Amino acid sequence: MRRPIRLRTAGIGTAARGAVSRARLLFAAKTALAVGIAWSIAPHMPGSADQYPYYAPFGALISMYPTLMSSAKTGLQTLLGLGAGIGLATLVLMTVGPSLWSIAAVVGVGVIVSGTGWFGAGREYIPMAALFVLIIGGADAEDYSFGYVTQTAVGVVVGLLVNAIIPPAPLVSEAAARIDAFQQRLAAHLDDIAAALIETWPPERAGWMQDAGALAETSRSLRDAVAEADESRRGNPRAWRGRADTSREHARLEMLVEVAHQIRDVSGCLSDTINDRPSAFPLDPELVDPLAAACQAVADLLAGAAEDAGDLHARATEAVEALLRAVHTRSLETDAIAGPGVLSAMHLQRILLMLAPEADAESEGRQPDAGSQPSR
Repeated sequence: MRRPIRLRTAGIGTAARGAVSRARLLFAAKTALAVGIAWSIAPHMPGSADQYPYYAPFGALISMYPTLMSSAKTGLQTLLGLGAGIGLATLVLMTVGPSLWSIAAVVGVGVIVSGTGWFGAGREYIPMAALFVLIIGGADAEDYSFGYVTQTAVGVVVGLLVNAIIPPAPLVSEAAARIDAFQQRLAAHLDDIAAALIETWPPERAGWMQDAGALAETSRSLRDAVAEADESRRGNPRAWRGRADTSREHARLEMLVEVAHQIRDVSGCLSDTINDRPSAFPLDPELVDPLAAACQAVADLLAGAAEDAGDLHARATEAVEALLRAVHTRSLETDAIAGPGVLSAMHLQRILLMLAPEADAESEGRQPDAGSQPSR
């Protein structure tokens, strides 16, 4: 069964769906609301702060993150960065005064200080704040600094309040959807290998060879997505009900990362043979069909629905066992090591073990029963 949709052709659609997802639209609405509230409050701030109202919506904007903890941390780090930059500018004003050389020097020092890592997301604002105070503040640097920090702090507080009053949904479902897409991508990769082996030999299709290297990068980005899902639960009232646990996503991701390693090894072995590299073993033509059938069956298992997992696993097991029998038979007949065939069979067997219903039951911390199926 050929999958009509490939990740490389569906990437634009996936990105578009992510941009207009419910969570993203809620985040956009909250950001707009926070900016509007901050802008309406800014003119009523005491002292000289009301002369710089535009920094309030700026503070609201930089404090808005998809997770509560990220919003709080980023807002605090930004204020610290602004304070450090204003401190550097104040030091210049109290000593040599603003000039071409002092402005350039203080910006350079600000960049050095930002490289310490002490200010997190606020590090970028250290040289910026110093520059603004010296150039824009000028003779009114004191009033400007007060307005700059005060209005930015107002915006940050507004952003945090909006994010707390309308808490974001935990990002567990988004992480789960990306893991599902990764599983489909692995299935498509094996599907491509199977199709390439059947159509011609040596295969003319080379896309799967390049795609193999991207699997590791995808797995790293998925780890970041699951970590972000964990972060989205911290301090979030919507996660207190216990419905946003990420243990299942962690288990699935670790399993699929290992599956990806096995698929990359199959790709690497066949790629060595196709490109006639020094370390390669030739692939017996008699093994091409059973190898393609085994790759196809495991791909069907990866792409299949949970309710069909039992039957698909049985078919994949039968196909891999048929490949092993063919490898054994040809090794005896030719008195040669069927390198790509036996190595691919071993990797496919490991994938089947990881996708077995029993393995899935253990990953969820329960005993397998007759109706248990691998997660999708």
